Amino acid sequence: MTTPKIEIQLSTHPASPKRRAELMTNPGFGRVFTDHMVVVPYTEGKGWGPGVLKAYGPIELDPAASVLHYGQAIFEGFKAFKQQDGSIACFRPDANARRFNTSARRLAMPDLPEDLFLAAAKALITQEQAWVPGAVGESLYMRPLMIATEAALGVKPSSEYLFLLLASPSGAYFPAGVKPVTVWISEDYVRAAPGGTGFAKCAGNYAASLVAQHQAKGQGCDQVVWLDAIHREYIEEMGGMNLFFVYQEQGETVVVTPELTGSLLPGITRDSLLQLAREQGFRAEERRISVSEWRSAIAEGRMTEAFACGTAAVITPVGEVKSVRGGWTIHGGQTGPVAAKLRQVLLDIQHGSAPDTHGWMQKIV
Repeated sequence: MTTPKIEIQLSTHPASPKRRAELMTNPGFGRVFTDHMVVVPYTEGKGWGPGVLKAYGPIELDPAASVLHYGQAIFEGFKAFKQQDGSIACFRPDANARRFNTSARRLAMPDLPEDLFLAAAKALITQEQAWVPGAVGESLYMRPLMIATEAALGVKPSSEYLFLLLASPSGAYFPAGVKPVTVWISEDYVRAAPGGTGFAKCAGNYAASLVAQHQAKGQGCDQVVWLDAIHREYIEEMGGMNLFFVYQEQGETVVVTPELTGSLLPGITRDSLLQLAREQGFRAEERRISVSEWRSAIAEGRMTEAFACGTAAVITPVGEVKSVRGGWTIHGGQTGPVAAKLRQVLLDIQHGSAPDTHGWMQKIV
């Protein structure tokens, strides 16, 4: 298949090198955007139109656009990293392209050809390579999204869509060192139910999570932990991140993450850590874990760590758990050795300071 062409229309007002340096000094996460973006339209019966790399800026939507009324919107997130030799490489963008289409199918949206997804990424990163920071833990965060744009109020899948790709320089998530978080177990709300959209990365999932996150903040917590929709007992995710638990069993370190049931997001970082854990000599399992098991395993000393993982922070340790039924502290509220080890191993691969034996890093420029 021929690689799709992305037309280049360069911005006439790009940030000056001085201004770019100022913006990248402390970019945080998702607050600073590069000079350009990629836009690709879709029309039913015609398919995907030509892609354009153009100046970053507002897009025009009809007030009746389907996305504003019925929520057909999906997105992804992946990163480009500066390598030891000065080149730039992306971490597993092909996996993001596949998951993007899984989300699209669940929301009755058209598949985006994977080679078009990757061509858009290559074009934008190549153009914006000066925006890729070089320190460990820093990256150029890529945000692909697709929205329904047909102006129609009938409840049906849209006949028109827009794919966009944005880029945002991202600073180290924990600039002062990895900080364990305090979490609130939500019993009032659920993130997703069997047969729903839990496995899809769609906007509605995140909108529905905000009230529980607000509740967690009100309890003095950083994040919310979701339970299953049926029993309200089995642990699913932390905010928008997958969770891991570390056990010590008969001298063996066991890393466990909740199994994918259809209501959990199949995280790409999650999948990567399962593989890396086994390579580090740990036993890695996917199975259900209940709140009561979490509580008792900590009390008995069988569980020694808990951490969440995702694209933005890589690994976030959990230091304290709160709920209406009481709470507990994990590893003295400090980062555990397994979380620290796995985080470093993954960062080393992403930044090119360790061999990439899995072929996860795709060189861009």
